[in-house]
Amino acid sequence: MNADAITDAERYPTLTDEGRRMLKFLREHPHAPIFRNESGNRLTVEDVERVREFERQVLDAEAGWRPGELPDWLGEFVERCFATVPFYRRYGSVPSEFQDVPTITRGDLSRDIAQFVPDSVPIDRLINFRTSGTTGHPLLLASHSVVAASYLAFHKRALRHFGIELRHGRGQVGVVLVGFQRDCFTYVSVTPTMDESGLVKINLHPADWRDADDRAKYLDSLAPEIYTGDPLAFAELANLPLQTKPRALISTSMTLQPAMQKRLEERFGCPVLDIYSMNEAGPIGVADSRAGGHVLLQNQLYVELLDGNGCAVPAGERGEVTLTGGFNSWLPLLRYRTGDFASLRYNGQEPVLMQLEGRPPVRFRNMRGEWFNNIEVTHVMRRFAIPQFTLHQDREGGLVFCIGAAGVEENQIRTALVGLFGPGQRLIFKRDNPFGTKTVQYTSDLEGSQP
Repeated sequence: MNADAITDAERYPTLTDEGRRMLKFLREHPHAPIFRNESGNRLTVEDVERVREFERQVLDAEAGWRPGELPDWLGEFVERCFATVPFYRRYGSVPSEFQDVPTITRGDLSRDIAQFVPDSVPIDRLINFRTSGTTGHPLLLASHSVVAASYLAFHKRALRHFGIELRHGRGQVGVVLVGFQRDCFTYVSVTPTMDESGLVKINLHPADWRDADDRAKYLDSLAPEIYTGDPLAFAELANLPLQTKPRALISTSMTLQPAMQKRLEERFGCPVLDIYSMNEAGPIGVADSRAGGHVLLQNQLYVELLDGNGCAVPAGERGEVTLTGGFNSWLPLLRYRTGDFASLRYNGQEPVLMQLEGRPPVRFRNMRGEWFNNIEVTHVMRRFAIPQFTLHQDREGGLVFCIGAAGVEENQIRTALVGLFGPGQRLIFKRDNPFGTKTVQYTSDLEGSQP
């Protein structure tokens, strides 16, 4: 179906008059940004009830297992994967020991995502989205509108962990997702499970606004209960002369440095939650200084820490975070090696990921002395069929671009990067094949490159 022909009735199947007024308010506000895209929840009446029931289960469930034991649900999950998922089915019979199940990586998912979609799930309303990620393996992930709507359950669980219960409903704006990049997907929507409270995704980059001063005016008029985004977007948000304050900020996608978290908490006078999340598995854990690390959010997600040979590391030692389970029925994960590393400690039956190494945010500086988000490099590189690459900026501002593939047009890549950074940019082109299992895609030695 042509995206331009899709109506609000199709984007929002349960939309009421109140919901229409909210969408009109978000779109037509005199200080509104230039919205580049259209999106919607796509939830039917049955979907909304399904999401609400899922949320009730998530908020009431315990996330964890006893040290040295496997979760009760794990055996049945593994059997179902072997029976219904084409990729896992080719393993043959289910091993007697869970640890004998082969591990998978992002590279496996990137080769053919269709092999990971179970035979048992309906695909008539299947959706997909693309992600590039830290390691540079581009992914096309299978999902569903119910899965997208279910993220809120885990955010609510994380907020409840810090004593915050969401209240905004009809006629109010619940969540504003903020980005800060030159090219950003932006839209307005409503959340049916919160009585059609408003939801909007905006880009704080001045290029998406008729007047840069409109940013604070628009956000103050929305007065959202929650902001979500990454540390780079929040750094820009903190610079705006906002008069209203949210009840919490939720940081995802990149590592939130403690100093940045403190700065944001002082600026907005509210908790700033650091959520460990990834597109493949959704929200995994939330940082809690009292627990000493990230406490888990999903009650149907098992976490192992493995060494380079795929064996569990001894208690307290660092290993690669490896996931089994998840809430996306269209993409069940079986021993998925994330490329992130941590150690594991138990508070009773509650596992805590300690000293988690996630994906650090990086800013690059162009030839005009301007800072910009590393995501903008990702956008520029999208048109090149490159399975993996890294970009480093040295103390003098020079770039080192490293690629792990042959047969790539070096001149075209040079032209694209110089076009982004500006004429006169020093660029060294290298090849490194193969890369390590965990490649940090963006790095910089420049002072100020990390907010």
